[in-house]
Amino acid sequence: MWDTIWTGGHLATMTPGGKPYGAIERGAVAAKDGKIAWVGFAADLPKPADELARKVRRCDGAWITPGFVDCHTHLVFGGDRAREFEMRLEGASYEEIARAGGGIVSTVAATRRASREDLIESAARRLAGLTREGVTTVEIKSGYGLDLETELKMLEAAGELGAQAQVRVQRTFLGLHALPPEFKDDRAAYVQLVADVMIPAIAAVGAADAVDAFCEGIGFTAEEVDYVFSAARQNGLPVKLHAEQLSNLHGAALAARHLALSADHLEYLDDAGIAALAASGTVAVLLPGAFYFLREKQLPPVEKLRAAGVGMAVASDCNPGTSPMTSPLAALNMACTLFRLTPEEALAGLTREGARALGLQDDLGTLEVGKAADLALWNVRSPAELSYWLGAPLLRERVLGGRVV
Repeated sequence: MWDTIWTGGHLATMTPGGKPYGAIERGAVAAKDGKIAWVGFAADLPKPADELARKVRRCDGAWITPGFVDCHTHLVFGGDRAREFEMRLEGASYEEIARAGGGIVSTVAATRRASREDLIESAARRLAGLTREGVTTVEIKSGYGLDLETELKMLEAAGELGAQAQVRVQRTFLGLHALPPEFKDDRAAYVQLVADVMIPAIAAVGAADAVDAFCEGIGFTAEEVDYVFSAARQNGLPVKLHAEQLSNLHGAALAARHLALSADHLEYLDDAGIAALAASGTVAVLLPGAFYFLREKQLPPVEKLRAAGVGMAVASDCNPGTSPMTSPLAALNMACTLFRLTPEEALAGLTREGARALGLQDDLGTLEVGKAADLALWNVRSPAELSYWLGAPLLRERVLGGRVV
């Protein structure tokens, strides 16, 4: 007997190469021991549903997708940066604010002051926005501590959030996010600290699943990132990179050389970077929330990425400075309206490609037998509606490991 079967709805399996969305109309999906045990047309079930599963859930024509995978967030932090939002609207640029002591460094001060419990409480409110819209897996970065104690505090808070919110959490160490004030006159010492002390310590206690860095004029150079990425890989941690958001420092090509899981933002990505991503299989993570909030004009080269066969994920990039957004459905809409993804590409970006960007494609992201039974049920008449509506309460049911949560 299966544990649960969902029937009377339609499936957007998101498996590539067949019908749009991998659609199975009038389908059914069954779960056993937290995994998908059967998926297909309801008419092909070997027996009536009541004889096959202990629980039968009737879907009333709803669409079922894989649970959303938000593969790029900064959910855990202290304070907020609403005043900087005002400053940008008054004419200051992101770079000007950062160089004046605002930006990431201002959040560092608030995060260092906050207790782990404070961080969990504030992040839980933001995470609730994601789970209310179908997220079952979320990546959470550190990077607002910039010392070992606070970075570990952030990563521990992220881990505890997963159990509280009934969501899968992947934790990423982002030590190379900004230069902390105490190292403002010695960049090399801080880079060495991240690579030679923080990464081994974090890897030793299993506090992170990957290492990230911010390769940018107001962040870190390609040479500094290369040094840290080498340390990450020596300690058994895969890498990902904030690359080509505000300028082209050829970070994407660097990420590809390190076989990075993903390169993220990519507004200033050039042809050589696209070719490198295609060759390495590194996922391009598009973050329309930051593009929108910063009122950027330079679009990521979506058509060229598409032509090169580079997988494109979509994520919320929830963070206090440049994307204070807790709506994955809004991210879908923005990916379509601002970046001109198709609704199918955008949905793949929050499911199949989001899982690939975390290295979890064998377990998540599509509705296939053997994968985790993480589902989202939607009160829509077609999957395209998920990118179409803004602010509509579309989620009917969220399922994690076969259990309705």
